[in-house]
Amino acid sequence: MQAIYVNPSYCEPAPQRRLKVVKRRRIKEWPEDDRPREKMLRAGPAAVSITELLAIIINSGTPEKSALDLARDILGSCGNDLRELERLDMRELRNFRGIGAKKAATILAALELCRRRQMCPLLEKPVVSSIEDAADYLRPLLAGQPRESFYVLFLNHANKVVYQSCISTGGITSTTVDPRVVFQIALQHKATRILLSHNHPSGTLQPSKADINITRKLQEGGRLLDIEVLDHLIVSENGYHSLREDGVLRDLGE
Repeated sequence: MQAIYVNPSYCEPAPQRRLKVVKRRRIKEWPEDDRPREKMLRAGPAAVSITELLAIIINSGTPEKSALDLARDILGSCGNDLRELERLDMRELRNFRGIGAKKAATILAALELCRRRQMCPLLEKPVVSSIEDAADYLRPLLAGQPRESFYVLFLNHANKVVYQSCISTGGITSTTVDPRVVFQIALQHKATRILLSHNHPSGTLQPSKADINITRKLQEGGRLLDIEVLDHLIVSENGYHSLREDGVLRDLGE
């Protein structure tokens, strides 16, 4: 009988464990009372949380995460602050796994629709009778913008807004303003007064040296054309800063 050699160091291999893949239930598979869209249809938009509203906009999730999970991730990255959500751009939204170009574009479109809704009172072209009026007028235009933007209000002699324009949009810390563009628009709309404004995405309200320089340059150009520069406001959600109150405009002999 032939002997069978057995290696004493040999061990029987452990049975392989099969990993169980847990597939997250889609929102469509949730109880109807828990689905954001059905909840809104049943009880109205006011009954739906911000996270659920964003989930409705996102519409669909991934095998790992539902639309509600994606909404939580996005809002969580913004500290659940809608003002910070408004600052996100296409690239930042697409950094979230499950948010492609189409979903990012849909979110941005919804945010832009909200911004334009805030701007509806601006279409009435009211009379700007004080710095506070100007700041209230400009805040929906500038607050929450992720990049520095320079706006000009063009007014007639009665301080009624006849036109408004975003002259330029730049980076996070600066933007370039061409005085020729500003005065070309002013002459086109027969404006006799202009009010300058821009935002600081960093949140600071203090003017930079560039802010002061462009203010003085525009005031000098306006004097040649008999167009008065009323003020230059730095506007944010936290308030505003007036360069006229700072004395920048009065330094030229007003």
